[in-house]
Amino acid sequence: MCTSIFQIAVDGTHVLARTMDWSTMDNRPVFVPRNYSWQSDFDHQEHVNKYALVGSGFQLKNRIDLSEGVNEWGLTAQKLTFANGSQHAEARRNDIVQLAPYEFQFWLLGNFRSVADVEAHIDEVELMADTFSDRKYGQSELHFAVADKTGRMVAIEPTELPMRVVNNPLGVLTNVPNFERQIERLQTYMEFTPDFLAGQVPLNTAKVTTGNLSGKSIPPGSYSPSSRFIRAAYFKERANQPLDEDGAIISSWHLLDGVAVPRNTDHQQTYSVYRAAAACESRTFYFEPYNRESIVKLQLTDDMLAWTQPVFYDVTDALTVTSVK
Repeated sequence: MCTSIFQIAVDGTHVLARTMDWSTMDNRPVFVPRNYSWQSDFDHQEHVNKYALVGSGFQLKNRIDLSEGVNEWGLTAQKLTFANGSQHAEARRNDIVQLAPYEFQFWLLGNFRSVADVEAHIDEVELMADTFSDRKYGQSELHFAVADKTGRMVAIEPTELPMRVVNNPLGVLTNVPNFERQIERLQTYMEFTPDFLAGQVPLNTAKVTTGNLSGKSIPPGSYSPSSRFIRAAYFKERANQPLDEDGAIISSWHLLDGVAVPRNTDHQQTYSVYRAAAACESRTFYFEPYNRESIVKLQLTDDMLAWTQPVFYDVTDALTVTSVK
């Protein structure tokens, strides 16, 4: 479970936000330097990330497990669970990059500058089943939300080899396979523009529906991936377009309110353990754990590009309030 929402502000700022729906709170904000060397769980092959980035994750022995982030070129990416849709390779090869599925977005942010750059090299990487892996990691089903400063957002789905790159001008992603089928379902709740239906939405189009809700259904209220997809798209299209980065973060947090899963241990272990967002232009990462109710901000500055070691930042997952007298 997870929900991603991409917002385009009036001033040209691009923000990709998400809930992280999981059972434990393991991540914290992190800076990763240029030329960071790490090893894949699949085959212990060494990889070197060319670009610096900020995001959230945790340290493992041979690598950093990164869930989302933004790199020095303003490319941002997130991993989301992906139910019953993945097709992973098995056989080892020496002529291609082979990764455990959960390593893909870390490799992507470390090596590419834009969505177009990623798309041009998508056939150079395979996500691997653990059939012949050095370390067993089970069936790791994920897909990926990726966006950049041009205003382009895509979903990358491992449903075929090479992976499928799907344009996503709607700017919403959850956990279900077959993105096109979800778009078809949305037409019960909203009316799309002719450009959207023809697959010809210009870049940086903030709204892809006409605003006409006459005769349309009311979005469902459950926390299933399909219901969250519908609610996120419906309220994103109805909300005002934010003016700038601050407005995009505020808007994203309010939109995520409608899809964030409350903690309910009697019913299920998974809940929205944190929210996060990345602003492409300023290379800024925003992070808020479930209990905190206060956002932490980490910006990748030019000075940080000279740093040579990763830095993890401790964030208290406890209510943080401002008292007035």
